[in-house]
Amino acid sequence: MRKFYMSFLLLSSFLGFTQGGFFSKDPIIHQENFDKQRVHWGYFLGFNSYDFKFDYLTVGKDIVVNTTTGFSVGLVGNLRLNDYFDVRFEPGFFATQRNLIYPNITDNVDKLREVKSAYLHFPLLLKMSAKRTGNIKPYLLTGISTSLNMGSNAKAPDDNYSGRFKMKSWTNYYELGFGIDLYLEYFKFSPSIRGVFSTNDELIRDANPNSPWTGNIQSMKTRAVFVCFTFH
Repeated sequence: MRKFYMSFLLLSSFLGFTQGGFFSKDPIIHQENFDKQRVHWGYFLGFNSYDFKFDYLTVGKDIVVNTTTGFSVGLVGNLRLNDYFDVRFEPGFFATQRNLIYPNITDNVDKLREVKSAYLHFPLLLKMSAKRTGNIKPYLLTGISTSLNMGSNAKAPDDNYSGRFKMKSWTNYYELGFGIDLYLEYFKFSPSIRGVFSTNDELIRDANPNSPWTGNIQSMKTRAVFVCFTFH
């Protein structure tokens, strides 16, 4: 997660100092009337890091979650409410992988489960902006979302005893984040970072209630970090 924050801050700083003097005393004002549009559109590219939060029925060794860096792409629809509030719909595709290691299982094949996910993510967000200063306007984001995991294996007839880890297809979340609008000469660029937190148990348990993979899990919920680079 730390590398996501660092890349976000470094990129924002670089753009701030190189694009026409963002922090100069009298910057050239770009896209002066851009935010007066009632509706505008854009797209985003980015990175993600998905994790799991496990709660257990009995005390024991925790399942180890090794996260990877995935990629994200999607569209942005922005509805202006007033100078400080906007509503955003940002449907996107998010690909990721989490590797689960079960410390109580000795067999090297059975102790590892590669959880590959391909999400269609549908967030509805409230954007709360500060007053624009020159070519910069910071903002906060909060909202709710739902996603369809196309790699969930929810309808597969077999389970972990055949090497197949299963999750529910649909998941609900709440989201919190912040970003910066940077007004460039020809477009607006907005790097942002968000935390995403599942509100429901996503695990589909094995048929055997004593399964070493799912038997001791009370709940399994996604946590994720999104770094998005939005172009308007």
